Amino acid sequence: MYPAEDMKFIADHNVAKLARWLRMMGYDTLIFDQPDDWQMIRTALAEDRIILTRDTGVMKRRVITSGKLKALLVTGDDPEEQIRQVITVFRLKNRRPFSLCLECSKPLVPRTRDEVKNRVPPYVYRTQTQFVECPVCHRVYWQGTHWEAMHQALEKLGGDEERKPDDQKE
Repeated sequence: MYPAEDMKFIADHNVAKLARWLRMMGYDTLIFDQPDDWQMIRTALAEDRIILTRDTGVMKRRVITSGKLKALLVTGDDPEEQIRQVITVFRLKNRRPFSLCLECSKPLVPRTRDEVKNRVPPYVYRTQTQFVECPVCHRVYWQGTHWEAMHQALEKLGGDEERKPDDQKE
């Protein structure tokens, strides 16, 4: 088993919303949206990623059944159920919340107010002091009401709490 801080994932297109939750928690997660499952497997092997999928056919591949490649069959339909399953199975906690781009999983870079002045709404520019940007897709993020709602959702899901081994739970 990988240490949680080293885990990287590749999510099949059928669990793309799950990938965004993992990115929110700070876990590097690719979204695979191509038709060739073997390419997803090759990428997972090359980049030491854990496959997350709802496709039972992927789970039957010898590379997975032999244990050479780690994969999880995601059972729930609802993204919140899915992230709960992944948190439980891999004993995840928020690694570096809101440190990765939710769209492309690249690490975010701090930006000054002046650098984003013409790229955020005027109200945001007036009321916020801290900004980060994705160096690849150039999305700009700040800690507004949407950030607070996402933070509370992560706390509710249990990704914020320190996890104890099963024999130490109260």
